[in-house]
Order: sequence, then structure tokens, then C-alpha cells
Amino acid sequence: MLHKLNPVRLAYVRERINAHWGSEQRMLKPLTGKSALDVGCGAGLMCEPLARLGAAVSGVDAAAENIAVAKRHAAGQGLDIDYRAADVAILGGQFDLVTSMEVIEHVADPAAFLAALAARLAPGGLMILSTPNRTGLSRLAMITLGEGLGAIPAGTHDWNRFLTPLELAGLAEMAGLRVTDQRGLSFSPAKGLALSNDLSLNYLLTLERAS
Repeated sequence: MLHKLNPVRLAYVRERINAHWGSEQRMLKPLTGKSALDVGCGAGLMCEPLARLGAAVSGVDAAAENIAVAKRHAAGQGLDIDYRAADVAILGGQFDLVTSMEVIEHVADPAAFLAALAARLAPGGLMILSTPNRTGLSRLAMITLGEGLGAIPAGTHDWNRFLTPLELAGLAEMAGLRVTDQRGLSFSPAKGLALSNDLSLNYLLTLERAS
């Protein structure tokens, strides 16, 4: 499922990079000279494309086995990515771009997690998050059908931990951030997964430091 989600998420990330730094769509490496951090990086689905866009990329994940797989895959692709099995709350440094995809719904304290992400964001930087919305549709699609039919491993999600866009925007404000864009990730039999204005299943948020 993550492999199906990733191209749609990457299209949004590229769109927001272009809008934030004024780069053009035809530029192959719009992140040249910039640093990027992906939190909850798993096996590197987001890190590797960001590296190909020119960024100096760091990826952190709490699971050491994920980091081991990510390192092996990056080496096989000839990509130099700084992978660490670590907690973002104790990570040092700041980054021009901070991403965290489908992670905040799994953490015990979303407010503390978002504050830790904000601490890693450099002045003038860009943060992009994605997460499921807490709606009847997300329960049906991701848990009843997704987990029930085996497309997603059973027990992956706790629907009560899902955050609505309003709740996540409130946590962002507490962390000194502001939402500058939001977009839905929706599904239709005709188009499959696609960006849309419908936030009811899953959504992406762009955040910057509040002025």
C-alpha cells in the first residue's frame, strides 16, 4: 500500500518544493544545496527520491531493522543517505525540508512528536506531513477493508489515534508552526489514488514556521 501511495505523495512534495523555493518543474535537482530529514523513514521510500532531487538527506526510524534495509537499498542505488535508528526528539541539527509520512498517527504523544519535528526545521524551511483523517470513510477503507482483506497488515492502525486536519493544525500552532496548504489523498476505481480536495480519507499538510 505504501508503494501505491508514494508516487502521489511525491507529486505533492515536488509541487510544494517548487512553490516554496520558486523552482521550476523541469529542474531535475531543485533541492541542490539543501538538507532534508525524513522521520519514520522505513526502508527509504521518501529518502531516496529526495536524494535524487539533490538534497543531502537524513532518514531516521525507531526500528533498527528498517534502517538496515534502507542502508542496503541506498547502497545498491549508489545513493549517499545518512540513515539512523534514532528518536527525532534527541536528534540534533536543523534541516531545510522535514517530512514525516503516515507516522504521527502511530506515536503515543502527537503534540510532543510535532514539537520535535518543529525543532528540526531550519528557519525558512518547509515541513510536509501525511496522515489518515479520523472519519467513517477512513475506518472503512483502512481498517475494515484494508486490514480485513490483508492489503494492510492487521493491527497496523488504531482509528482512535487518527487526527482530523483541524486537530493537527492545532498541534502545529502549539509547536510554532502554521499550515500553508492542505490536500486530500483520495481513491476512486477510475483513477486509483490521487490528490484531491477531499480530505476525508487521508491528507497532506504543508507547514512553515509561524511568523
